[in-house]
Amino acid sequence: MVQFVHPATEDITLAGVLGALADPMRLRIVRSLLKKNNCMSCAEAAPCPDMAKSTLSHHFRILREAGIVRTSKVGVENRNIIRSDDINARFPGLLKQILKFAD
Repeated sequence: MVQFVHPATEDITLAGVLGALADPMRLRIVRSLLKKNNCMSCAEAAPCPDMAKSTLSHHFRILREAGIVRTSKVGVENRNIIRSDDINARFPGLLKQILKFAD
């Protein structure tokens, strides 16, 4: 069984969050996850329906390692949710501001 590694709240860094969100596709994934406000599979949150699974997995790994998403295995799906509380605990309002000005 796949074990996902998630950084502890205190290990989430500003450089890691900003670096992960610097990519437009990852920014679209985060926006999609926040819009639904619940767990989504990687395919449901995909910014493009024809994106290769390997590319999508790469984007979710970057987001997970930066501490932006939490991934859990549910059956055969990887379900993802934004770690809003953890990010806001480290950097209050950062995610909201980034998404506000990323339009």
